[in-house]
Amino acid sequence: MGQVTNVNQLSDVQPTDWAFQALQSLVERYGCIAGYPNGTFRGNRAMTRYEFAAGLNACLDRVNELIATATTDAVTKEDLVTLQRLQENFTAELATLRGRVDTLEARSVQLEANQFSTTTKLHGQAIISANFGGFDGDRIIDATGRQITNDPNATIVFRAGIDLDTSFNKTDLLKLRLETGSGFTENGQVQGGRDNAGGFLEPFFGSALDYSINPPTDRNIEISRLYYTFKPSQDLAVTIGPNIRAADFIDFNSYAKLSFRDFSTQAFVNNYVIFPIEFPSAGAVIDWKPNRGAFTVRAAYTAADAGNPSDRGRLIGTAPFIDVLYDSPNIPNSPNTGGERGLFGDNYQGIVEVEFSPSRDLALRLQYSGGEVFDNHFDAIGANLEFTLAKKLGIFGRYGYSNYNNTRFGDISPNYWMAGVGFRDLFTKGALAGIAVGQPFIATEIGDSTQTNYEAFYNYPVNRNVQITPTIQVIENAANQNSNGTIYTGTLRTTFSF
Repeated sequence: MGQVTNVNQLSDVQPTDWAFQALQSLVERYGCIAGYPNGTFRGNRAMTRYEFAAGLNACLDRVNELIATATTDAVTKEDLVTLQRLQENFTAELATLRGRVDTLEARSVQLEANQFSTTTKLHGQAIISANFGGFDGDRIIDATGRQITNDPNATIVFRAGIDLDTSFNKTDLLKLRLETGSGFTENGQVQGGRDNAGGFLEPFFGSALDYSINPPTDRNIEISRLYYTFKPSQDLAVTIGPNIRAADFIDFNSYAKLSFRDFSTQAFVNNYVIFPIEFPSAGAVIDWKPNRGAFTVRAAYTAADAGNPSDRGRLIGTAPFIDVLYDSPNIPNSPNTGGERGLFGDNYQGIVEVEFSPSRDLALRLQYSGGEVFDNHFDAIGANLEFTLAKKLGIFGRYGYSNYNNTRFGDISPNYWMAGVGFRDLFTKGALAGIAVGQPFIATEIGDSTQTNYEAFYNYPVNRNVQITPTIQVIENAANQNSNGTIYTGTLRTTFSF
């Protein structure tokens, strides 16, 4: 509430109102009337004794100030008698109110003395999952020709991290995320995402558990996000940083986006073919929502391995399917050095997204992505739809069409799609369940079939800080190979947030 110095500041108080003169007197003589932030008094609304006591307490404090400053002429004897009688009648309420104020002041002092920072908030999350799986048939051949004949062992996979969110003016954000995760080292390189059955048997076309591969690490603590967001105007947000991920800002979906809450399959939480630069990279993002209306425009530029001034070494930041399309330096004994590096090297992408969301129940997002990988051009278009049919039931889907030039298979045009159904508050408030199916990489040049992924999950909130989620994943024709047996995996995921 804001202090009022003139009764005309109260837009809903008119000179014809029966209490106008009384309000005018209280405002102009004593200055002990406050209005709401929108400039109203709301005098026709019923009030409680405690609300009246709060107003009375403000007037008593103001009268005491007038007396202390020797301006007692402004306080008549009649007013003092009235105030004394009111004070006696509201003794209990005033005592309760002042007691609450004293308690709040004491707690405020304690919080200020012990708070982590006046500008920074600390958030944390740990995901721990038990995973197992196997496949039908005699063997699995992945998209690079690797052959697997034994079922993978059951594993415990995890990701843990903390966010330091700092704001200097309440409209900006400096984010620093420190993360570590499970993985294993093979041929001197950390193989992120292969610590689970889906990622081990089919690591290239989006079957890996998404939360286990960002960043790709083997229990080493890494900076996975570092960026600064500021708002030049109320409708425009700008983000810049040396460690951002375009998919954090673009291609959102209420039912299929957050791998710690909903789907784990990488190809279900993002449009798989429009993000060849996937892992944290350097760049900038803008988010513009004109007049806070139904349309939003977003744009991003991200560069992989932007901190490398040379043209050699493992390329950090590209999606797994890039290793299938090109002679990647991430593959042992590859002749490709990865091309030019740095912020404006030849491994970059630019993305534009237009969102139309006339209500909370409907959102349509259209995307274009283009850039270069290993000095070869690509471009892609995508669509993302979510529609809530009822408060607890929603349908959603994504589609992508892309062109990648000069691959091992020539110029190809991979397609992608996924669709599903989501259920909110299933069996208990705050729960979320979903079923989805999709084909992450439809390309006739690769294999003799098309891989199809299925996943079902049920997220059960134990409380605000703990969520338990069983998931089932099935992969048919893995790596676009018809001869591959069906892959099946199960995961019990537990997420701790604080």
